[in-house]
Amino acid sequence: KLVAPHMMEYELPAQSDGISTVRFAPDTNLLLVSSWDSSVRLYDVQMNTLRTKYSHRAAALDCCFSQTHHQCFSGGVDRTVKMNDFASSSDRILGTHDKPVRCVEFSPTIGACISGSWDRTLKVWDPRASTCTGTYQLPDKVYSMSLTHNRLVVGTNNRHVWVYDLRNFNEPEQRRESSLKYQTRCVRAYPDGTGYALSSIEGRVAMEYFDPSKEAQDRKYAFKCHRVTDTAKGLDTVYPVNALGF
Repeated sequence: KLVAPHMMEYELPAQSDGISTVRFAPDTNLLLVSSWDSSVRLYDVQMNTLRTKYSHRAAALDCCFSQTHHQCFSGGVDRTVKMNDFASSSDRILGTHDKPVRCVEFSPTIGACISGSWDRTLKVWDPRASTCTGTYQLPDKVYSMSLTHNRLVVGTNNRHVWVYDLRNFNEPEQRRESSLKYQTRCVRAYPDGTGYALSSIEGRVAMEYFDPSKEAQDRKYAFKCHRVTDTAKGLDTVYPVNALGF
């Protein structure tokens, strides 16, 4: 279910399997949904209608809009990165990874789709030519990615966080370790470009800043969430924080 800003509630048709990602196109009623049933669906939320749908050969793990919102990109367990044009209802494969594609993001800054995979690579795709313009090795599997201004934040296995300047992918701008104790589930950059939020399987969220100065680092903090306390037994049931958004 979705609740619009004016507090009207919309219930979209149920998926046949779990939802992996939902993305709103800014300043529109369009909602993009990828699912473990292998589908990627575009909804008009206000009209409560399905606008278009296409499929991967296996579970679709992530999706995102292009800059104009007339196209979208997606990646999945079938190891492919796909692009779909809404007007023509046609999709094509931009390329592949060696293992499942966990994350996709579109950067207006460089006019490219960026994909992150469990094969421990980032790839940059030119959607106009359906070509890979760069492959960048990471030491760990990619679990989550987020863009802000000229930066790409990548959360990987072993609690590592890599911050890239989009204008130079050859070396990460920053290499960090999560301040949380357990596996990273999601990273989301602040809209103002000053830092990012990071969540984990332990029911915690950390608020981080790019600026390495002591003043900026003194502002970071973490908090607990998504926990249920049984006061009678003195036990906490802790849930993973799978998604963040601003």
